[in-house]
Amino acid sequence: MWRGLLLKGTTCLLQVGAHKFLHPRHFSSQCFKLNRTSEAPWNQRLGRASFILSHKVIRSYKKDTKSTVEIPSSPITVTDIKQYLRSKEIPFHDGYSCLHIPSIFIDSSTRKDSSSLFVDKTTGQFLCKDTLVEGSWEDLQDCLEVMQKEEQNFLNPHVLLGYPESVEEQEERERELREVQEIWSSSVPFTDLPEDDSLEVRGINPHAISNATLKKFGVKLFKPTKSLVFPWFGGPDSSLKGIKLLSARRTDSGEVAYNEVTVPRCSSYYNLFGLPLVNCLDSEVVLTGRELDTLAVSQATGLPSVALPRGASCLPPVLLPYLEQFKRVTLWLGGDIRSWEASKIFARKLGLRRCALVRPGEFQPCPLEALSRGRNLSHIVKASIPAAHKSIVSFKQLRDDVYGELVNMDQVAGVKWTRFPELNRLLKGHRKGELTVFTGPTGSGKTTFISELALDLCMQGVNTLWGSFEINNVRLAKIMLTQFAMQRLEEKLEQYDFWADRFEELPLYFMAFHGQQNIKTVLDTMQHAVYLYDINHVVIDNLQFMMGHENLSVDRFAVQDHIIGVFRKFATNSCCHVTLIIHPRKEDDDRELQTASIFGSAKASQEADNVLILQEKKLVTCPGRRSLQVTKNRFDGDVGVFPLDFIKPSLTFSTPLKSKHKLRKVPSKAESEEGVQGDVPKKDEGKKQKVEKTAKAAKSPQAVKSPAKGNETTRE
Repeated sequence: MWRGLLLKGTTCLLQVGAHKFLHPRHFSSQCFKLNRTSEAPWNQRLGRASFILSHKVIRSYKKDTKSTVEIPSSPITVTDIKQYLRSKEIPFHDGYSCLHIPSIFIDSSTRKDSSSLFVDKTTGQFLCKDTLVEGSWEDLQDCLEVMQKEEQNFLNPHVLLGYPESVEEQEERERELREVQEIWSSSVPFTDLPEDDSLEVRGINPHAISNATLKKFGVKLFKPTKSLVFPWFGGPDSSLKGIKLLSARRTDSGEVAYNEVTVPRCSSYYNLFGLPLVNCLDSEVVLTGRELDTLAVSQATGLPSVALPRGASCLPPVLLPYLEQFKRVTLWLGGDIRSWEASKIFARKLGLRRCALVRPGEFQPCPLEALSRGRNLSHIVKASIPAAHKSIVSFKQLRDDVYGELVNMDQVAGVKWTRFPELNRLLKGHRKGELTVFTGPTGSGKTTFISELALDLCMQGVNTLWGSFEINNVRLAKIMLTQFAMQRLEEKLEQYDFWADRFEELPLYFMAFHGQQNIKTVLDTMQHAVYLYDINHVVIDNLQFMMGHENLSVDRFAVQDHIIGVFRKFATNSCCHVTLIIHPRKEDDDRELQTASIFGSAKASQEADNVLILQEKKLVTCPGRRSLQVTKNRFDGDVGVFPLDFIKPSLTFSTPLKSKHKLRKVPSKAESEEGVQGDVPKKDEGKKQKVEKTAKAAKSPQAVKSPAKGNETTRE
């Protein structure tokens, strides 16, 4: 009913790290004290960029508590919502991403705003900005029915009851709030700092940001860790609800690396930094990915600016109502390709017709860097391009995009794997909007390999959704946790809490499905997850388990082609990478699999951008029996194969240190013809050289070693 729960119905999504009232995390009262004994642990946590405030965590379980995110059995549409509101004679305004209606939780005579209740057009979730009451579409319907039956003008906000908090949960919430208050009260405004201390923290806050701007946004300095403190004010009384601490360090290359810690933790931190300074009459806002960028935009342009709580990784739908008042939203999330791609995805949520995007480039870096270089930020904002475009474009409109890809080839190639560098040399990276087909013999370790491949990306911030239809989520999570810890935790149970807490922080979600499922249900869940959690990577294991409930045709190949087409369309339209595991046809044990070995028709390999095959020599028991082969690469055509060694204790795959992967490019037709013509004389020359060498060897004596004595003897 509250944040973290969605509509009642079929359980479809399960998150690794659910919200705090689902998986209570209790911080020790000694985790943070304002004395010198606590400074070292705090510095260490900031140093490793941890998002967990305390290093002492007590695990607590509650069996009767929901731990799933749900979608309705019959998804709601905006047409259904409008029809229902009209039937209840409730006036509404059609906004960009929400419908605006008068709040039913406030007396009409005391309302400050005529339409302060917002209903999400996609999910039906509602939020009252005046009372902060929120819930599902079914909850809102129940409230309206009660009002009509009881003939009331408004309802008490406490009519919606969530799950009762346990004593431990209440203590945790109070402890977090107490920590927030202690840190905030101990922080010092920049205007009160001595000149020496102010210069010392300029590594975090460059000279470009003035003390007046820091004071305007309420930014302070926490001296024990030399961190900037960004406050989160919210609620009807604008009380302090949380903080973010930002520290910085210089890398060996001279760049500044930022580390941040939020209280409460990241999954419960919904602060649109800068929102309290926005006037209700403002119609334009600049949306940034960092608090420092918001400070730079506000200081240089004077425009309202807010920062997303999780940067370019996610735009939670619960924040959309707070952005409804703006007729123009300029997204300037950063200066790299990843921020540019996130801007285009977020623009769909916000409404394409009001969004403008700042294209990253040499002369348009992130706002803070642009301010430091002396760029004109007002000119950059005005030069932003509209997010909406026509169906037909000319090269003039594509010219800047093409140049951007040429300049940032490494970023365009996608996210690099850290555990599989050989795969980077072939595929170049993991890119959004692509479809990867993966196959391998039965029992070769397809699920184990793909789980590590996806885990590698997830550890780098790629929001991942797992659909495991062959093995249950508990077993899959156990495999991934073992791969994450790189060791068998059943032999070191005392370390389980440490690794489990770190694993919880990953942006990893699971579909609560097992066995055969209808493709429409699976697709609805995927679309729901992309909207709610900005999923970038979906793994489906495997295709054959979805082919039981389809009535399109008696031909199973036609059913499979239809499903593959659906996934292809989803990957393109949602700008999300889909990895699809397909079992191969039955082949002889002594034969290697090929692209044609994929079960079904040729549509799977035709629609796929990448085709990966896990090869296994079943008749061989020595190391090197497995290898990964890339047989299709639509990005640049590089294909090849490299060996893999399976490390059983950690359930991970690695490449032998002395191995050399075979890398080859698909030859063009002209190259193929030249090769055929040039092979004939080379073969003849090779035969002649071989004959000559044989004749010389027959005439000259050979020196060989005696295995018994080790000395050389001459054979005539």
